[in-house]
Amino acid sequence: MRPGQQDGDWRALWADYGPKLLLFARQQTPELGAAEDVVQEAFVRYWKSRQKSPELTPTLLFTLVKRIAIDYARKSAARRWREAEAQAQNEGEAYFEDSFAERDRRELVEASLRALPASQREVLVLKLWGDLTFDEIGKALDISPNTAASRYRYALNQLRGLLAPAVS
Repeated sequence: MRPGQQDGDWRALWADYGPKLLLFARQQTPELGAAEDVVQEAFVRYWKSRQKSPELTPTLLFTLVKRIAIDYARKSAARRWREAEAQAQNEGEAYFEDSFAERDRRELVEASLRALPASQREVLVLKLWGDLTFDEIGKALDISPNTAASRYRYALNQLRGLLAPAVS
């Protein structure tokens, strides 16, 4: 820390160590965004630990960055392996006939979904694709089941209006 820096001044700590930590993390992660996430997580963990033990040194930040970067790499490798396995199992299986008409219809449905208000869209997706009940949706979104049901009905009505010209 700089001479005269107060223990509680996290901004000064961030100003002193943020760029150094980012450079360090960048050497251990595949992209800048991952490095930024690693540094942020390390800084948050350090700051929480420092509240309990003020005698922690800032060099612990570098150790945290290293450990979090290792965890990130392990999780990323595991995720890539799972995705490759899933793709290998599904290779050759056609879920949808990819005709021009089907592609146009799918694009229209996706555009119509994006046109819905976010609150209605999330309820609709949870209900139709998540196969959740209105009680479960209410708990997931911290709204009442009646509100979830209303948003679902509003979403369906809007979709009908948006998709009606395409059906006729």
